[in-house]
Amino acid sequence: MFEPRLALASLSGESDAAWARSAETHAGAAFLGGIAIDESSRRAARRMTERDRDEFLPDGPLAFIERELDALDDAPLRAGVNVRSSSRAPIHEVAELCREYDAMLELNAHCRQDELCAVGCGETLLRDAHRLCEQVETAADTGATVSVKVRAEVPGVSLADTARWIEEAGADVIHVDAMDSESVIRDVADATELFVVANNGVRDGETAREYLEYGADAVSVGRPSDRPAILQRVREAVDDWFETETEPTAGAGR
Repeated sequence: MFEPRLALASLSGESDAAWARSAETHAGAAFLGGIAIDESSRRAARRMTERDRDEFLPDGPLAFIERELDALDDAPLRAGVNVRSSSRAPIHEVAELCREYDAMLELNAHCRQDELCAVGCGETLLRDAHRLCEQVETAADTGATVSVKVRAEVPGVSLADTARWIEEAGADVIHVDAMDSESVIRDVADATELFVVANNGVRDGETAREYLEYGADAVSVGRPSDRPAILQRVREAVDDWFETETEPTAGAGR
């Protein structure tokens, strides 16, 4: 899916091509975004900026994504684009663009801001597996590589079940914010053949190895993605794991 097995996780209003290029010597992938791509999600993002959140709100989301992917076309990492949408048509358009650039299209079923949830985006999709799977099918039908960013500790939601459903719908990757439930990575890795990216609290070799021991295929770094020393420590741990592990745990090395 990508090498090395370290990704940069999207940060609202911060994760653009310049951000990705600043860390390209450490990571194998970078998820740009999150980017609101339909009118409902854009209205929600505008409301979020009123309380001083940084958001990507270009006049034309598709043109913006194309410019950013073009800026990464010769980068030594694989790009991904994390998108928020309550409707399917814009997802199809962005997925086609991602396919052209061999970038991953990442559906956001993760953000928990009230404004996004109110319009049916983000975490709300975890509680509505039918809609989430429809979005996955829409993206997968284009031939793009499809990732889904999810969050642990949502009451009533089994991430193992969610992983099985999105895999059947055509997803290739599940990007799991484990919150304070690191062992959920094992549940997800055991449930599917999806490429599992583990996120939350990855700061050093110890935290990276914990996720890899649970069966993650890769780890991602969020807030410290602008700190080369942290990225270097994580990269060294990831490289060492896949170079020396002779009997990978379930889900590793897919």
